[in-house]
Amino acid sequence: MSDQTYGFDTLQIHAGAKPDPATGARQTPIYQTTAYVFRDADHAAALFNLQEVGFIYSRLTNPTVAVLQERIATLEGGVGAVCCSSGHAAQIMALFPLMQPGCNVVASTRLYGGTVTQFTQTIKRFGWSAKFVDFDDLDAVRDAIDDDTRAVFGEAIANPGGYIMDVRAVADIADAAGIPLIIDNTSATPYLHRPIEHGASLVVHSTTKYLTGNGTVTGGCVVDAGTFDWSASGKFPSLSDPEPAYHGLKFHETFGPLAYTFHGIAIGLRDLGMTMNPQAAHYTLMGIETLSLRMERHVENAVKVAKWLEADPRVDYVTYAGLESSPYYERSKTVCPRGAGALFTFAVKGGYEACVKLIDAVEIFSHVANLGDTRSLIIHSASTTHRQLDENQQRAAGAAPEVVRVSIGIEDADDLIADLDQALAKATA
Repeated sequence: MSDQTYGFDTLQIHAGAKPDPATGARQTPIYQTTAYVFRDADHAAALFNLQEVGFIYSRLTNPTVAVLQERIATLEGGVGAVCCSSGHAAQIMALFPLMQPGCNVVASTRLYGGTVTQFTQTIKRFGWSAKFVDFDDLDAVRDAIDDDTRAVFGEAIANPGGYIMDVRAVADIADAAGIPLIIDNTSATPYLHRPIEHGASLVVHSTTKYLTGNGTVTGGCVVDAGTFDWSASGKFPSLSDPEPAYHGLKFHETFGPLAYTFHGIAIGLRDLGMTMNPQAAHYTLMGIETLSLRMERHVENAVKVAKWLEADPRVDYVTYAGLESSPYYERSKTVCPRGAGALFTFAVKGGYEACVKLIDAVEIFSHVANLGDTRSLIIHSASTTHRQLDENQQRAAGAAPEVVRVSIGIEDADDLIADLDQALAKATA
């Protein structure tokens, strides 16, 4: 089931899933196998030549993972998806078909610290580079794009500050330049925001977070809108030109709107090996079945906690976009009409020392380097997830030294407030 006329709550349970043909099992089985038996020699050759779709080897495709791919693609409104081993893997997978040595990506300054490091350090080893721009300054985005730019990258709801990106405005700039906009939709999920409807060409997720929802497995996903013309400009030879590994096959010519997805599997997973295992796919499928219910509660709790923090004299400021005082409040109603997510930061009076005392004093909140869990989580980003950045970069990303990041879970909101209250009392005594 992938019919877009069904409601979100129906699709999050049924999209991609069918009763198991061998046993009739209603829940998608965990296909724990490395390889698949071919019908005959011709069948094997057809699969390897991409003349027929099927299963060869679980580094490339797996039936459990395939259900998850269809489900996420359906919820995002894309034509296809490729799942992989982590959110960081998804970012490399997203760029891999687009980039050549000497090419660059224009990226938002408001990104997860690990993404900044990946884009400033790791991708240099591929001969790629990144330019970081404040995406609230649209002229700066335009000016940063040059002849070697192959993509624009941003987070719909930025980690850690919860800032809301004007996806449509940046998508229009990328479209005018003939390059795809890639949106990390991890913090928003397709329930709160669907980037493709706002002009994005590609969507990436750390499925580890809200999609799985319970902190059990890591995973990532790249969703293809199927709307970008990869042959129009000559900038994307991996998708438009003959592929030597497949005897001159041209992905865009052969697979049309699914060119990027097929390339991600046939080249990306084959050669990079960033494969999602079927057990992880199973846990994520289980999580997605309750995504809308959880996100409603996440948002409800986040609003209550953020309002309480904003009114507390021990707190200097709160960055939650769901507060009327936020500069992103009006934008959030357009970009995320169901709510501004559940990730934000707040500054404790007393600076870094008070932040440390606060984190050490919480009892319900868990001090972990994760987000999007059913449990409420807390961390000091500047000394952990964003520690590799200098202070100017930290402040630009929303990870200033005087703030803590919270990912609000689905516990009783009054209990969360009480926990923060007693921790703030100890931190500011």
